[in-house]
Formats: sequence, structure tokens, C-alpha cells
Amino acid sequence: MNDTSPEIAKLVRQKLMARSGAERFVMGTRMFDAARAVVMASLPNGLSPDDIKRQLFKRLYGWAAPF
Repeated sequence: MNDTSPEIAKLVRQKLMARSGAERFVMGTRMFDAARAVVMASLPNGLSPDDIKRQLFKRLYGWAAPF
């Protein structure tokens, strides 16, 4: 689903691409950190550190952790 007009999408892309590569990288890492925090907050209490890692991996990447 896309409810953004082509004109606005183009403007947003132009503004994003006007940033330096380093700025875009930092934006991406901050978005990942925010997503990770949301997932961590949704996990049940009492999980072992290994179970936390497995659940985090599964929710972020959609499959079972290899460890």
C-alpha cells in the first residue's frame, strides 16, 4: 500500500539523498536501534540471555537463529 503522492515521494527522496552518506548511515542505525528497542520491549520477562538473542533474531530477520 502506498498513500504518498509521487510528488511528495520525490521530494522526500531528494531531501534524503541531499544528506551525506555518513548522515544516512547514522539515520539507518538509529532506525535499527529503535526497531530493536520495540522488539526487546515486547519480549516476555524471564527469558535467558540466549533466548532473548534467539527471539530478537527471529523477530528481526524472520527465521530461527543459528545458535
